[in-house]
Amino acid sequence: MFKTVRSERHFGSPDALPGPWELAWEAEHLEGASPQRILEWAVETYGNRLALSASFGGPEGMALIDMVSKITDEVTVLTIDTGFLFKETTEFREEFMRRYKLPLEVLRPKLTIEEQVERYGERMRTCNPDLCCQVRKIEPLERALAGYDAWMTGIRRDQTPQRANTRIVAWEERFGAAKFAPFASMTEEWVHEYVAEHNVPVNPLLKKGYKSIGCEPQTRPVSRDEDPRAGRWSGMEKTECGLHWVAGKAVRGDS
Repeated sequence: MFKTVRSERHFGSPDALPGPWELAWEAEHLEGASPQRILEWAVETYGNRLALSASFGGPEGMALIDMVSKITDEVTVLTIDTGFLFKETTEFREEFMRRYKLPLEVLRPKLTIEEQVERYGERMRTCNPDLCCQVRKIEPLERALAGYDAWMTGIRRDQTPQRANTRIVAWEERFGAAKFAPFASMTEEWVHEYVAEHNVPVNPLLKKGYKSIGCEPQTRPVSRDEDPRAGRWSGMEKTECGLHWVAGKAVRGDS
């Protein structure tokens, strides 16, 4: 059994988990700590009530899974299958997880693509934001996180302007869980160095000009001088699906 880690702050009863105020305090004291140390604190504090969210698109999620697997085998990997994913992504997901002992839970929307089109119109057949992201990504994750006290993600501050203020750990009111971002202060170069040093497999599409991989209808390869996120929702101002929040609110680039 994992124990709840105590700092100089007292969290209340012996079995109490840190609340929003305590998490804000911990975020300050974990700032500058290594991702491994942040993960150790998360695992020791939440045990198997901690989940890991990964899209199996970018290398960040793969590095995070590899790092967590060296600490525990009790953290469940949550991944969302929207029904619009690249075939390469779904095949890579199955191959990748055969290397690790962490349990995998594939989250799917309540509606099939055909049911979605019937309800919302033909435009929803091509993963049309923002409603599509709500139905096929956010709602499945909300349902899954009801069974956990905390979740972690591989997002970094330097990925998009909307993620620049990402905290190491914070309370996510909408999901009713603590959210960890162990790689928040890390760079893209650091991630690539980690996966190379530890021989961590990455999505094969990354070698074909894709730098940020999501749903196939809304993802394209990018040139060397383009921003990595330029290939997501190309031609739109949208850069976020809504899973990641800033100051407690969804950031929707096209609103």
